[in-house]
Amino acid sequence: MSNNLNSLKKYTTIVADTGDFEAMREYLPQDATTNPSLILSAVTKPKYRPLLDQAVSEVRASGAVTTEAIIDRTLVLFGLEILKIVPGRVSTEVDARLSFDTQGTIDKARELISAYENEGVSRDRVLIKIASTWEGIKAAEELEKEGIHCNLTLLFSLAQAVACAEAKVQLISPFVGRIYDWYKAKTGQEYTGAADPGVHSVQEIYNYYKKFGYKTEVMGASFRNTSQITELAGCDLLTISPDLLEDLQNTTGEIEEKINQSTAKQSAIARMSYDEKAFRFALNEDAMASEKTAEGIRKFSADIVKLEKLIEEAF
Repeated sequence: MSNNLNSLKKYTTIVADTGDFEAMREYLPQDATTNPSLILSAVTKPKYRPLLDQAVSEVRASGAVTTEAIIDRTLVLFGLEILKIVPGRVSTEVDARLSFDTQGTIDKARELISAYENEGVSRDRVLIKIASTWEGIKAAEELEKEGIHCNLTLLFSLAQAVACAEAKVQLISPFVGRIYDWYKAKTGQEYTGAADPGVHSVQEIYNYYKKFGYKTEVMGASFRNTSQITELAGCDLLTISPDLLEDLQNTTGEIEEKINQSTAKQSAIARMSYDEKAFRFALNEDAMASEKTAEGIRKFSADIVKLEKLIEEAF
């Protein structure tokens, strides 16, 4: 009998949300995503410390030694190792402290892509992760014109998703679990299945994109349980942590496709468009989205600072 993971793969592209190479080899995802928190966690483990040591050695040899250069090199080295395992793409994140700096984000994305290309990796195999702020979306719009494909992360609202689609970004990562966390904390209620507000958010975004023919890929992210995942069977991609991949693999049985393009085209959702003023107001009016976007930027920024301190203390 099939298991839930293999069944899910019939409808959705599976992406590993981890910096753990062994997990990728076990679950055979198409793509992999990383973020500052995952990289920080990985480099504190003895088996991954050699990558940080290699980054330091290479940067020192270049003669331009900065903590920022070491971090960037570490991110790329992780990406290179991941691309040896997955057949598809790796997502590498821009420093979250650039989330409100359009030009700074563009410059950093170009640096990261150049580093990959210097290693013989095509830019089609790399997604640059950028926070879904107005500035981040505008940076991604410019980068996409240059053939640098982007993954817009920390996305919690339809307004953010619409702006990303209009900017013609390659992929978005709406955060299911963090939406669920916010509503559970506010209401004290437990949400399951289709009633989960995080699940509903991704379904709404997916339906909007497919109804109006946007090419931007939807990749559900930040899951808290397998119910959230199986309710989104049919989404373009789902990025899943190793523990939930294990749960899916260990659960026998078939799952059903829950969303698809045919049903999306029949949805009653109306078309929208946002300029900067309308975008900022819509985000401001959505307490959950504005709070979780800001919180996510703070958390990723804090982990970059921790990684900087680790490097400075060790080297």
